[in-house]
Amino acid sequence: MVRKASRRVVRLTALAAVPVLLAVGCSSSSDDSASEEDNAPASEAPSPEPVRFAELPEPCSLVGGDTIGDVVPEADPEDGAALESSNTSASAACLWNGLDEYQFRSLTVSLRRFDSDPAVGSGDERAGAYLQQMVEEVTGDEANHEPAAEELPETGDEAVSIAYAVTKEADGDEHDYRQQRVVVRTGNAVVTVDYSGAGFQGDDLPGAGGIKEAADLTAQEVVTNLEASGADQSEDGADDEDGADGSEGSDGSGSEDEDPKGDS
Repeated sequence: MVRKASRRVVRLTALAAVPVLLAVGCSSSSDDSASEEDNAPASEAPSPEPVRFAELPEPCSLVGGDTIGDVVPEADPEDGAALESSNTSASAACLWNGLDEYQFRSLTVSLRRFDSDPAVGSGDERAGAYLQQMVEEVTGDEANHEPAAEELPETGDEAVSIAYAVTKEADGDEHDYRQQRVVVRTGNAVVTVDYSGAGFQGDDLPGAGGIKEAADLTAQEVVTNLEASGADQSEDGADDEDGADGSEGSDGSGSEDEDPKGDS
């Protein structure tokens, strides 16, 4: 039985991946070999595949105020709290917590972006692997009660919604939480929505259906707004190309000049 309210804010930190960078060099030991190399076709390093997202928007801006009012009543702060990230161009997250009388709700929206790297795969492939990692983080944790995963149709390029329950201890008391994680890949970016609800001081635990619906709809809103930001990036890249002086422009997807450590 739930016995005591807790206002402790649980902060999530963004995961990071370290890309592998390969350096290729060649040398000549004689003038003859140098001449042969001059006549031979020059070898070129493979170009990374273009990606949809070259940067990430602010995650707190991807959820509207009306949605927050519905899914996190009495959220404080209303605009959400940005979580710390060592590289906001590659990962970012925003947290909302709210306690409405004895009903607690928590929402975290996390974004993760991957660049293409010939050594480890395209941005889309790396994002797909990360989606699976986020799913298995829930389904493989024995502390989570009866996780049930299902596909979320017509959301991004691929999406999974996972319902589960968890018991957490705070100040010596145990509280039951209804949880939902929605993980969506769109291009080379992954959206992870974690939504949690609990009833304190004897209030009812929120229903699984309501928690799932709120999480799914929030994830779809985030993805819609993220994809709109990606379209803006493509338009900006096209403008750069039109204005370039005799050189090929960027396709808005992360260029050769991009820092290879940008997705760490």
